[in-house]
Amino acid sequence: MTVSDKLSYPSETLDTNSSEVWRDWLSAKALPLWSDAGFDEKRSLYHERLNWDGRPVPMSGLRLMVQARQISTYCRATLDGFYDASAQALRCLDIVEHAYHGSDGDAGWVFSLAPDGTPADSRRDLYAHAFILFAYGWAIRLTGEERYRKIARQTAQEVERIFAAPDAGYLDTIPPTDSLRRQNPHMHLFEAYLVLFEATGDEYYLERLRSLIALTRNHLIDRRSGLLLEFFDSSWKPSEPASHNRVEPGHLFEWAWLLGEYERLVSPSGEDMTGLTETAERLFRSGLSCGIDPKTGFALDAMTEDGVVFEWSTRIWPQTELLRLLSTRQLLGRPESIPVHDLGATFLTRFTPSCLAGGWIDRFNEAGSPLVDYMPASSLYHIYGAARLLSGRTRETDNG
Repeated sequence: MTVSDKLSYPSETLDTNSSEVWRDWLSAKALPLWSDAGFDEKRSLYHERLNWDGRPVPMSGLRLMVQARQISTYCRATLDGFYDASAQALRCLDIVEHAYHGSDGDAGWVFSLAPDGTPADSRRDLYAHAFILFAYGWAIRLTGEERYRKIARQTAQEVERIFAAPDAGYLDTIPPTDSLRRQNPHMHLFEAYLVLFEATGDEYYLERLRSLIALTRNHLIDRRSGLLLEFFDSSWKPSEPASHNRVEPGHLFEWAWLLGEYERLVSPSGEDMTGLTETAERLFRSGLSCGIDPKTGFALDAMTEDGVVFEWSTRIWPQTELLRLLSTRQLLGRPESIPVHDLGATFLTRFTPSCLAGGWIDRFNEAGSPLVDYMPASSLYHIYGAARLLSGRTRETDNG
């Protein structure tokens, strides 16, 4: 069946004044789909992709990152009271620890697993390590298990030993595939340490957070434009000449939200947040003013640090980062002129048509045609962050 055969866009109408539509889609469709069709009962691992009919797409390797994202999402859904697949998620976490952690005899976690259960790719990947830390943070929130605390701390210490760069920040992969430094894995490591610090109160994670804040201030944010860049050379200089560097609006919204979470967790200690609050606001405003398609209202994939759009395609995850940030601001009494529930309804109609029954289209081109012919499991992590708020939850303090 082709994409055009499967996908259609009937005149779906949504109640934009109620969280019930989001709650029903999340609890009765999306979460059941990905814990049922999206889970391999034989291996106790999550599938990477489903096709349009909800059948698994065979893959040569299952990435650690995808397993960790799904585990964390189902732990959170249980804590939030939307859907309880926690036994499945925790069983998966135990299988993942055995199969991925040091399974080739070296410290750290392998990148992916082959169908026969052996490592398919033994690289050590910072992005993947960030997400397994994130998964352990939510498993700790859900269970309080001491063994999860121990493996999380061990993994965080392995990150320092394996990836720490000589000047600042971390290397992307070991062995390296190029000389670039990327902001994205650092952002997700920051996210993981936020969850772990809140779950454990361990000052070790707060120290790591402060180090990543310094990296963000000193290197990740471009001094000329004030925007967050994606790629750097090995000395943390922008990888391209001025006005030619990649900026992703979705990451502007994601960092703005994460800095707000840091403020929520750390400000009670008396730490001065003035500069971070201003940075978060600037990232948010820049994303809104330059990174939104005026015709559709959707966040675009990429622009330069001068706000010149050069990728007019739209992926699902930047929309969810915008929705989560707008919802959070509204809950904090700082609503925007953008009606968040109207935008959420448009999102559901466009990215999650009813024919996919809890699935989604991950990316559209400028003309509005799908650029993929499958549903990636990895998007659920992004979607859940926004959906929980649009479904009626408040902030992360409601979890656990």
